[in-house]
Amino acid sequence: MTSDNTAPELPLRRSRRNAAAPVSGDSKPQAADEFAAAAAALNFSGNAPVTRKTIAAQQREIRERTHKQKSLNTPFRKFAAATASVAAAGAIAAIVAGVVLPFAAPATAEAEAAQPTADPKATVAAQQLQGYVAGSSAESEPLTQVQGYEASTFRQLTTVSGINSSGAFYQNDITADIQYPFAVGTSMSSGFGARWGRMHEGIDFTPGLGAPIQAIADGVVTEATEAGGAYGVSVRIQHVIDGEVVESHYAHMINGSMTVQVGDQVHVGQVIGQTGNTGRSTGAHTHFEIRYNGVAVDPKPWLAEHAGTHYSKEERVAQEALETELLGADFTDF
Repeated sequence: MTSDNTAPELPLRRSRRNAAAPVSGDSKPQAADEFAAAAAALNFSGNAPVTRKTIAAQQREIRERTHKQKSLNTPFRKFAAATASVAAAGAIAAIVAGVVLPFAAPATAEAEAAQPTADPKATVAAQQLQGYVAGSSAESEPLTQVQGYEASTFRQLTTVSGINSSGAFYQNDITADIQYPFAVGTSMSSGFGARWGRMHEGIDFTPGLGAPIQAIADGVVTEATEAGGAYGVSVRIQHVIDGEVVESHYAHMINGSMTVQVGDQVHVGQVIGQTGNTGRSTGAHTHFEIRYNGVAVDPKPWLAEHAGTHYSKEERVAQEALETELLGADFTDF
């Protein structure tokens, strides 16, 4: 019997999981309880029997899943994934452009047509700036031969001939039937007229020492001497011009530079000697005269009037006949 004031002894409460375990001194129920607690911690359901092999398999699955997630996070895989994303975006953009551009083209054409017409002057200026490319059939301008040397321009001719063209007061036509005594323009130091108390009966060309002197027209040499007194080495040539006999005189040549002798027929542009400083001379120059019947005239206006003359075929035939008649030489062989 128990006292009323004493609480009755209650049996120990067993857990719900251990309710089914038999109460005895055997150790197997305690082990079963521990196994059940582990299974509950691993979220195993009670629908299938839980064994140690099942737990091991679940743990391997968890480890494999974790390893795969880490592998996907490597730098290379991140880069590959990003590249694939960019490529996909580019492909999508290309598809969109291919669809949109055909519709946008008409609008662009309309906008260009609506623009104001360009300034014609600006168009011409732009065309003038364009380069020129010669075709394969284009030919260079042939060189003009002048008594043993060739040149395509007067500047090249000056370089080849050694003539100083600085201060030139004329321009020579190397294709004419009457020319200046130098193939290219050069300077003059003294003119025709009174000088130093006496008459200067010619003009003095200053093309430089050694510059080649040429005949001003077809003619016959009447004097070629290295003992010309005040004229030094000099040459005189008779020509027929405007139906009259005209004499040209070239003085102060370099000793030994004369290329003609008396009686020689010469042709316009033919070199007859070189500019020198012989006779009564104070510097290299060529004293040049023009005479009619022995009377000197001012060569400068005479050359300006006659140099550059071109004969036609008919005039050439008449000129040769007059030269033969008046100069006593047959010029038809030229």
